[in-house]
Amino acid sequence: MSDTVTAPFHVGLTPERVVDAAVELTRESHLMSWSIRDLATRLGVAPSVIYHHVGGKDLLCRRVVERALVRIELPDPALPWQDWYRTLLYSIQPLATEFPGVAKWMLMHGPTIPPVLPVIEAGMEILRRAGFGERTHLAYALLLNNAMLTISMGDDRLQHEGDGPRDHATMMTEFAQLPTASDDVRAMGSHFIRPFAEGGDTATRMRTAYYRFTVDTTIAGLAATLDPTGDPTT
Repeated sequence: MSDTVTAPFHVGLTPERVVDAAVELTRESHLMSWSIRDLATRLGVAPSVIYHHVGGKDLLCRRVVERALVRIELPDPALPWQDWYRTLLYSIQPLATEFPGVAKWMLMHGPTIPPVLPVIEAGMEILRRAGFGERTHLAYALLLNNAMLTISMGDDRLQHEGDGPRDHATMMTEFAQLPTASDDVRAMGSHFIRPFAEGGDTATRMRTAYYRFTVDTTIAGLAATLDPTGDPTT
């Protein structure tokens, strides 16, 4: 198909409108799923117009991530560090889920965009005050990476429509048919995997519960590395 369009080259089109359309495509699918051609089709222009106004896919992805992360609100700095991070990470989950693929982008590229800098600076300060000392950077990376990885695993299934429920249904059947499996192993299929196989609101509730369990466990694990005086243990 030719990229030629009969409309003027970019009448009324702005970089902001291009990013708006990229954000909507991300909401509908996944940051890594749509192409420049998809975006151009959405806007009714040639792909060359997208490159002219904003740039290639890498730069567009960065702009979409910025749009998502600028909405992060920092918790009250007076909170204990555990509550501060629990509040922050709980609030990030629905935001990142709204923009599938943003969590994966963060894992791949790190906090290299301006909207994230206030979060990093505040988060580091909270951990230093908690007593993590030289391990502050490790603690911060562990908290954010565990959270983003958990979200990313769910997002990636969106790139293969229908694979999530189908794969989980297959896993449930396999758990049930394992001849040497204990009752606990078989129950894994019923209690944990079944909600994902059902999809919809049931899967969403289980995904949130699992995410929060991951956050809570990471925070508890880090807390256990501090002695009662707040100093890191060796």
